[in-house]
Amino acid sequence: MEALKGEECICPKFEKTFLIIGKKWSGLIIEVLLLGDRRFKELSEQIKGVSDRVLVERLKELEDEGIVLRTERMDGPVKVLYSLTEKGKDLNDVMKEVQRWSDKWMKA
Repeated sequence: MEALKGEECICPKFEKTFLIIGKKWSGLIIEVLLLGDRRFKELSEQIKGVSDRVLVERLKELEDEGIVLRTERMDGPVKVLYSLTEKGKDLNDVMKEVQRWSDKWMKA
């Protein structure tokens, strides 16, 4: 990636990435889903403070970006599972680096 030069703008792809994963709650959703598939209630319980409305919004946005997959299981009562796509799983190293940085620089 090329560094900024003078008055040039940031790379549009880089900017779009931060607009997606930098949105409040999106990073936490990705972090939880990196641990495995979750039902909505499980996500809601593991991400303290997010409202159901906002969680639905973020999941839909991440689904639209191809990061999250929503799967309905019909083997009995309808069961909706959320998981990461390959694109979403590819954020694993990024999330580890963010965790490493936060462990070093952020106060609890």
